[in-house]
Amino acid sequence: MSSVRVFRRLLGVEHTVVEGVELVKDDKRGEEVIVAAVRPAASHALRCSSCRRRSPYRDAGDGRRRWRTVDLGTVQAFLEADAPRVTCPEHGVIVAAVPWARAKARHTLAFEDTCAWLAAHSAMTVVSALLRVSWRTVAAIVTRVVADLSGNNDRLDGLTRIGIDEIAHRKGHRYLTVIVDHATGRLVWAAPGRDTDTLLRFFDDLGPQRSKALTHVSADGAEWIHNAVKERAPQALICLDAFHVVQWATKALDEVRRGMWNKLRWQGKHGQASSLKGTRWALLKNIQDLTGEQKTTMASIAVTNKGLYRAYLLKEQLRYVFEAKGERGRQLLAPSLSGCTETPRSPGSTPCRA
Repeated sequence: MSSVRVFRRLLGVEHTVVEGVELVKDDKRGEEVIVAAVRPAASHALRCSSCRRRSPYRDAGDGRRRWRTVDLGTVQAFLEADAPRVTCPEHGVIVAAVPWARAKARHTLAFEDTCAWLAAHSAMTVVSALLRVSWRTVAAIVTRVVADLSGNNDRLDGLTRIGIDEIAHRKGHRYLTVIVDHATGRLVWAAPGRDTDTLLRFFDDLGPQRSKALTHVSADGAEWIHNAVKERAPQALICLDAFHVVQWATKALDEVRRGMWNKLRWQGKHGQASSLKGTRWALLKNIQDLTGEQKTTMASIAVTNKGLYRAYLLKEQLRYVFEAKGERGRQLLAPSLSGCTETPRSPGSTPCRA
């Protein structure tokens, strides 16, 4: 294998002619770097960087330009080439495309793809330190790679079961509406806002035909989600996600505790009221997460306050319904819980029996 082919492989470039490689002192970085003089192969030269259409040569543009590529060992490496401009019939005068980099990028495809992969698997500060670039550069690279890949894949194709939720992404109640595909677990759509109009934009992108293919939509019970789904995908079954259902049961349990505490105080039973004051965290915890002291507290509640203990068992049984799933979960929802008198022993056991 010739040295030119070796360097082309090391530099991670295709459809590129390597004219020469040298080690030079970079005054800006204060260290030696590898610079490879390259040019596009004839079949990939003088093409529009937007549509890749072959176009007439216009001028030399800003002259020669450098693109950062993957490091060779511990030494930073760059590609250096002319950056002429062409006249595209559709996009006008524009810098010619190069086969080793995306349009308007100062890093090669190999470098950007590596950076994006690392950003998906580690913290941005780690990526910026490892690749010796700023975190703003990392963010810009990720944006370009995602935009490039999004053009090749339709993330909304084949959706049947989706989940809809909102997340806060910065201070000041700034929210994003996010859509995930339950079949793959991947995020397929996101947009600023959390209202019906925002969600209707998703259905606009999805289109009426693909909206009809939706069979299940999980959400948190927000009215703006239900309204949009009923309008655009009325055939889809709206499901309340397990996290929010258990969260509502937990809040209801805490309301029961506060109500009993206030009632005991009003009745002048201050000793019993004080005994409830420190039980909040034990009641809110899952049964398998209780500490030894909290288990003692729950045992005391089971004897002295059967109503509150029953509310706790109802919350735990509801949580177990989602853990059990399937037919077992349906059976747990069916019986009356009026006879619940004992604490569940483990996550795999039934919390209470009628």
